[in-house]
Amino acid sequence: MSASYPEKLNNAIVGLQQPLSVYRTVFDYGMSAIAFILTGIALIPLIAILLEILRQGLPNLRLEVFTTLPAPPPILPGDPDGFGNAIVGTLMMVGIASLISIPVGIMTGIFLAEFGQTSAIANSVRFITTILTGVPSIIAGVFAYGVLILNHITQFSAVAGGFALSVIMLPIVALTTEQALKLVPHSQRLASAALGASRFQTTFKVAVAAAIPAITTGILLAVARAAGETAPLIFTALFSDIWPEGVFEPSPALSTLIYKYAQSPDVTQNKMAWTASLVLVGLVLCISILSRLATRQRSSNR
Repeated sequence: MSASYPEKLNNAIVGLQQPLSVYRTVFDYGMSAIAFILTGIALIPLIAILLEILRQGLPNLRLEVFTTLPAPPPILPGDPDGFGNAIVGTLMMVGIASLISIPVGIMTGIFLAEFGQTSAIANSVRFITTILTGVPSIIAGVFAYGVLILNHITQFSAVAGGFALSVIMLPIVALTTEQALKLVPHSQRLASAALGASRFQTTFKVAVAAAIPAITTGILLAVARAAGETAPLIFTALFSDIWPEGVFEPSPALSTLIYKYAQSPDVTQNKMAWTASLVLVGLVLCISILSRLATRQRSSNR
């Protein structure tokens, strides 16, 4: 006679309370050790890069680097030397790129996850955006150069640089928005519809609101990548040793300044390239921390 359900349940509970066999225990600890070792190996290049940037960049990190212009070579001791213009130019172009890519990318992700889903148009858009995530950044620069500059829509400028960066950011924002919305439980949409909400109200007030932390993370990834790009800006924004005079004029950027100073025969400019690298890493870190704090605050208020 087979055992009753309570007996089966009791036997299962007793089995769970018994200690693991020696083989399974050794296997569990072994896999955990391998995972920790591989994680440590993966972190070695990152930690090495950060330590080298700190070692080379901190000695020249002074207040004047944020407020002064690059000094022309040869740089004598005591000459004010900085890259405040490059910081302003970077913020300008990343801001322009964000204004273009974030709204378009979020709406594209909403369409793919909520309205298009398995339609032929959605599949085509999803396929194109997936391909764009793997396109080299220099291709985005050549594309922006051909569309804006060769067609005389604008000259080398911050607008052209921002447009090139937006091409890089757009697929990242779109795909992360789609994935974030897919993680929202379908039961929340059904509950909203049961309360009489329309499809648009359910999408924007329930699904998008619940997915904002993940969408913010995707936006940060896109901003971090755009802030460090160099090749697109060489083709579109060039460089300038003066303060940016407007969005339609050639504009400096931290990434192009690092590229220029790293190739310079002047040792002082080589050292300043490390300091600019430190500032760029710190800028991306600050944006990430502020966005995390804002997202956490929103989550706690809900």
